[in-house]
Amino acid sequence: MGREQPQQQAQPPSQMSYTVEQLVALNPYNPDILPDLENYVNEQVSSQTYSLDANLCLLRLYQFEPERMSTQIVARILVKALMAMPAPDFSLCLFLIPERVQMEEQFKTLIILSHYLETARFRQFWDEAAKSRHIVEVVPGFEQAIQAYAIHVLSLTYQKVPRPVLAEVANSGWILEKVHGRGHQLIVLPRNEFNHPEVKKSAGESVPLDHITHVRLTYAPAMPATL
Repeated sequence: MGREQPQQQAQPPSQMSYTVEQLVALNPYNPDILPDLENYVNEQVSSQTYSLDANLCLLRLYQFEPERMSTQIVARILVKALMAMPAPDFSLCLFLIPERVQMEEQFKTLIILSHYLETARFRQFWDEAAKSRHIVEVVPGFEQAIQAYAIHVLSLTYQKVPRPVLAEVANSGWILEKVHGRGHQLIVLPRNEFNHPEVKKSAGESVPLDHITHVRLTYAPAMPATL
């Protein structure tokens, strides 16, 4: 019987068997899970996965435990949030970071990069990112994620764009060469409801032409009588 007591003491550490998502759901304000959340950020970086909820939970815990804040972890969270654009994740994360921390050079750089992306100033973005490789290249897949976002932004307005425009916006020419070959000067962008309105249009949304004609005739102003 005396041997069974240590066995029962070894069972409570079963908390370690919980996934990070479960820890966040069960007790998101428990400071004891802070190391698990920090390790999870590094895991997201190495495995190229992403969990906004877990990252927001960590930033909230940092608000209550400012002395335990790791600026390296916070920077990685913000880079991952940039990679999630056009989702508003970067702003959500930034809201939880103290202003004094935002004034550090690496965070000012990330805020500038976010502004360039939000305003579709891609040339300025890539120039700034090139000067800040030590910040953004820590996270694998960063360039590819931003390229995908840039193409998404273009496709909201254009069906086709010249090859040099796309190469500048995406900061790379290898994708164009691989997919389309050298002969094509206009690159066809992915179809969506914005650059191809007929994709969105359905039978229920269409208005018969005779209805439009009837409305125009009904509400047309009377023509003045001629002499």
